[in-house]
Amino acid sequence: MREPVELRRQRIMAVVESRGAVKVSVLASELDVSVVTVRRDVEELTRAGRLRRGHGVARPLREPAGAAVVPAARGGEPAGEGGAVALVVPERHSYLYETLHGARSVLEEAGIRIALHIAPQSAGAERPLVERALADGARGLLIAPRWRNALSEEQDYGWLADVEVPTVLMERRPRPGSALHALDSVCSDHWYGTHLAVEHLVALGHRRIVLAARDDSPTARTVRAAFAQIAAGRPEVEDWTVVLSSPNAVPGPGPDESGPAQVVSPGSGHAPDLAALLRERGATAAVLHGDVDALMLVQRLAESGVQVPRDCSVVAYDDVVAALGSTPLTAVAPPKAEIGRAAAELLLHRLSGAAGAAGPVRRTELLPELKVRGSAQTVTLAMN
Repeated sequence: MREPVELRRQRIMAVVESRGAVKVSVLASELDVSVVTVRRDVEELTRAGRLRRGHGVARPLREPAGAAVVPAARGGEPAGEGGAVALVVPERHSYLYETLHGARSVLEEAGIRIALHIAPQSAGAERPLVERALADGARGLLIAPRWRNALSEEQDYGWLADVEVPTVLMERRPRPGSALHALDSVCSDHWYGTHLAVEHLVALGHRRIVLAARDDSPTARTVRAAFAQIAAGRPEVEDWTVVLSSPNAVPGPGPDESGPAQVVSPGSGHAPDLAALLRERGATAAVLHGDVDALMLVQRLAESGVQVPRDCSVVAYDDVVAALGSTPLTAVAPPKAEIGRAAAELLLHRLSGAAGAAGPVRRTELLPELKVRGSAQTVTLAMN
């Protein structure tokens, strides 16, 4: 049975009057309700003149005898509770910006100040940003490293494992057995997302499928490996291949990086003419990572006289802008904002000091979903 509002507010009053200043997030945890609910209750109690409200904190009208008064620090945050939570994401990465906004909503509801750091496109760019944030007093870290290739990922393992504040990786899953295996992380299950794409096309009768995918991020590498495994394991799939989706989709040298490009795609590493490749292999469907490459493929196919979905079905992976094309694309939609929210909630749990806050490491996976928009249809004739 749902607890009456007035009873819940009486419980809030009792806690605050007995302890003094109490964080809204702590009240929510103890009352087993959402932070939004408690914040609304505190606002109503403040309007009624029964409490005082600070930045993420509920205060009694008078401090109880023997309670330590918590002075307000700059920005309205109670002193002694540490600084901001640092969020580190790569520049020009719209996919992860949605994750960032999800994390921001949770942290702001909890009254936690956020320090956003944008990592430039250069090797090792995240480390100095994190070190600067820690020097400025960051109490926790949410981070999504770029990790354009396996080497850059490995180089981050040592120093990230030694960060001395609670840390949660967003949309990244470190290599099993690595120094970061035992670090809290929240990630999309991209194997399942790839499965959704293949399953949808197979159900529509497609038997010859091409995956054109990037190879310059952990997500891209997971999608490529998952597609190969899933397609090879489906007896209905007669022919499949994995190629690069664009010439700049490889994990090789970026700005300020050195060393040869690591190209996983067959051939020279240059993206093929996908329209020609589809014809050559008799493919009737393509899965594209990510959205921009998928929309560009549709344009190139149209220029070649191939219509989507009449002549070729297309499924995009990411669903950032897939719905905005002249042909809205069916797309696998990882739960981008929910990843950020879950990561921030986990970090708040680690910072709360509540019972179990120092419990086992959590490696959380959230499942993507398929957004069907009509760019894939039942197969009729192979492209010719």
